[in-house]
Amino acid sequence: MEEKEVLVKVEGVSKKFCKDLKTSLWYGIKDLVSNLKGNQTERQLREKEFWAVKDIDFELRRGGCLGLIGHNGAGKSTLLKMLNGLINPDAGKITIKGRVGALIELGAGFNPILSGRENIYNNGAVLGFTRKEIEEKLEEIIDFAELREFIDMPVQNYSSGMKVRLGFAVAAQMEPDVLIIDEVLAVGDLGFILKCFKTIDEILPNTAIVFVSHSMPTVSRICNNIILLERGNAVYQGADISEGIDLYYSRFLDNDSSIVFDDNSLSLEDTHLISDEWYSKEKPILRWGDDLKLYFKFNIKRNIKIPLFRILIYDKEQRPVAILDPNKKGSNLKIENGGLEFIVTHRNLQLSKGFYTVNITVFKERSNNPLLRINGLLSFQVSHGEDHFQPFLLSSVFENIDKPLK
Repeated sequence: MEEKEVLVKVEGVSKKFCKDLKTSLWYGIKDLVSNLKGNQTERQLREKEFWAVKDIDFELRRGGCLGLIGHNGAGKSTLLKMLNGLINPDAGKITIKGRVGALIELGAGFNPILSGRENIYNNGAVLGFTRKEIEEKLEEIIDFAELREFIDMPVQNYSSGMKVRLGFAVAAQMEPDVLIIDEVLAVGDLGFILKCFKTIDEILPNTAIVFVSHSMPTVSRICNNIILLERGNAVYQGADISEGIDLYYSRFLDNDSSIVFDDNSLSLEDTHLISDEWYSKEKPILRWGDDLKLYFKFNIKRNIKIPLFRILIYDKEQRPVAILDPNKKGSNLKIENGGLEFIVTHRNLQLSKGFYTVNITVFKERSNNPLLRINGLLSFQVSHGEDHFQPFLLSSVFENIDKPLK
């Protein structure tokens, strides 16, 4: 199968900034004078300077979608601005073929005092389309953005969601060769986001997309290559999306552990997950299909009845994916010597491969008043040979049908 043409080529691209405005202006004047004298050598970092992006290399072909991930300040937006031509790299070379559409900042590219309709013509012209070509697409853009009754209203009166609708409609419906999308889609409502994904699926075979998001399920859905940026450097780059995402998540482990509520009736003395396997950070590993066993030991500080224990499991994006059936009335739990010690077991765990955290809330009997709530109580990892981003990997059996079903 013949490879598609390369639309984006980035070679050793670096960009540095200065932390201080006054110093930055002084360095700019010195660099301007130096350039006039013909000095083309690469400059090293000076005092108060830092690399926002450092030595980035990649190629993106038509039909490819590159995911850029990393924490805030990792260099993603700087790289996007260089790709879009808003700023120039201090070193390296960027080559882009064809028309480029970009959604890199909320409202970027819009003239706030002009109407939505007028901004469509302006943005289309910036993309290199003639007025006739824009007019042919105008109705489709308005319908896609779902802004027909507001299209002649000044954009400065649009909500953030309306600006995203209009921006994406122009960028996608004009069918550019290269489409650059920042986190702006997170502003839209669910219905519009699903429409955007459908459009991306439709235009991707003929477009090269650079996609920035903090939503890893979204990245895994549409990207076939990934770069994880950290302090401007590519700490992971490749086609193994799951490996890059796991490395991204590993940067945030152990960041959520807090006691939200405590009325001094009881306190947690010890908890851990019962497992035979441990990995480097001393978090337990469970194989898919193992039993999930959680050990708890509470100190009871005053005379109370057996409370209700509600245990929730959260995925690596801190979304609740499961709740363990709470202890029912008549359970055999007993308070002895001022303490309560027990094990909670869930058989045949079918959570997908990945990292999970456990939260617990303790309630008074027959009451919605919490005695204790702890977030990020403990973490564990589920191992499996295959990567899935759906919350559950359910066991199944495929069988032949020997005779027609009635």
